[in-house]
Amino acid sequence: MYQYDEHDRALLKKRLAQFRDQTHRYLAGGLSADEYKQLRLRNGVYEQLHAPMLRVAIPYGMFTSDQMRSLAKVADEYDRGFGHMTTRQNMQFNWIPLERIPDALEELAEFQMHAIQTSGNCIRNITSDPLAGAIGDEIEDPRPWCELIRQWSTFHPEFNWLPRKFKIAVTGARNDRAAIEVHDIGLRLRHDDNGESVFDVWVGGGLGRTPVVGKLLREGLAGADLLTYLEATLRVYNRAGRRDNLYKARIKILVNALGIDAFREQVDAEWEVTRKTVRTLEGVDIDRMRGFFAKTLEPQNLVAVTPADSGQSPAYNGWLKQNTREHKVPGYRVVLISLKAALRPAGDITSEQMRLVADLADQYCDGDIRSTHDQNLVLAHVPVQHLKALWGALDALELAVPNIGTLADMIVCPGLDFCSLANATSISIWDQINERFDDLDYLHDLGDVKVRISGCMNACGHHHVADIGILGVDKKGVEWYQLTLGGRSTAGARIGQRIGPAVAKAEVAEAVDRILLTYTDLREEGETFVDTLDRVGLEPFKERVYAVAA
Repeated sequence: MYQYDEHDRALLKKRLAQFRDQTHRYLAGGLSADEYKQLRLRNGVYEQLHAPMLRVAIPYGMFTSDQMRSLAKVADEYDRGFGHMTTRQNMQFNWIPLERIPDALEELAEFQMHAIQTSGNCIRNITSDPLAGAIGDEIEDPRPWCELIRQWSTFHPEFNWLPRKFKIAVTGARNDRAAIEVHDIGLRLRHDDNGESVFDVWVGGGLGRTPVVGKLLREGLAGADLLTYLEATLRVYNRAGRRDNLYKARIKILVNALGIDAFREQVDAEWEVTRKTVRTLEGVDIDRMRGFFAKTLEPQNLVAVTPADSGQSPAYNGWLKQNTREHKVPGYRVVLISLKAALRPAGDITSEQMRLVADLADQYCDGDIRSTHDQNLVLAHVPVQHLKALWGALDALELAVPNIGTLADMIVCPGLDFCSLANATSISIWDQINERFDDLDYLHDLGDVKVRISGCMNACGHHHVADIGILGVDKKGVEWYQLTLGGRSTAGARIGQRIGPAVAKAEVAEAVDRILLTYTDLREEGETFVDTLDRVGLEPFKERVYAVAA
């Protein structure tokens, strides 16, 4: 991974000193709450219901074992012994007193970690495919390009005060695991007919109050032109984006208002300027950055691991089938670590578990750890001969539940238990669904059914792009939940359809059960949930969900 040089370290040290001084002045009464707000937001500090929340950046979801240990130390010494993985591949701490946040950031800075631009109306953490560099459907590793974008966007003076937050995602694989079509800008890295790196650029995607699938802005953008084209696109948005209405300030609103053709014309005109004033990437820039991510794995002369490893225990075989993936190099396996044990909220990880994952990463994966959009973790390069030992160690701390890709692998926002923006709880719905669907054999038979839960219209749980989306709403102080069906965030992304009136809090799991029974009754051989929904339509699901009990 990219290693900070003396310039990076000096910049981070200076930024930390600034924020420490700003926080001290605010606590001493020298800065008003309004003056301090934008300063803390650009350092990843939110005001939540019970205590400040600190969001730590994990650029493109990649971090080391030492960085994980640093997060564990912060969890123990400053928080309550756990952290929370987010759908932006970051980690959040929910209980650090404001006066101690600069000290926590200083601990993290020792290991090249920070919270810069994890909030505020600026370019946020760059996200990518958590299986990058390991999976067989990859055309090119996107992480070097992500790092170039991260360096370009960090403290960019022109984009420090955008109309609203701005999110960029990059994928380099045939299968989109980065959800690029529901980002402000989504980049698909591929090779042209000459084998050169080019990008297809999507713009104006996003969820939240106005969910929109992005539109194709440009095909085949040369890699050397990537930063100049991003600069042009951001300039058009920065100049023309709405600043008079918080809910209409995102780039998706601008793109829809202008139309993609008119927006493209403005970007192309601006690009003529940026190509002359912003340095184009050179081959040496790209090659140097690729060098940080180059990893040589020698194929091992071993018998391939099958989904059911002969002679092993059923529990191990279930984990092997559900929580590992084929690696592009023979003799290795990609391991997904589930943070969806029913004993704690989805995405939460204790400091003890963090230290175990760090130790296992050192032992089996050269210290390489990834975070995913699904609030899980990845060890990307595990030799197959170590899988049984790895499984045993993970299982001992409840990190080997074989539920990756099942209904139990839900995305769940913190909801009203923590978030000051939420209208309803999410974690209690997670608990309710887990209690009802606790048979792993049934979940495995259902297949890959994605359930995602958000506590408000901000859609941090990505409910719009789930097979079954659950949105908490407030009706005169009472929590109700809207259901949507048929969304997806992969290639050909689409927004789920609302099925009908919201259901009462106590009835959410029952409604989900009725939806699933409809699916299993009507599905044909090999059909996914969305396949069945597309074939039969919403009506059979609506009839079952809203049927009057006999």
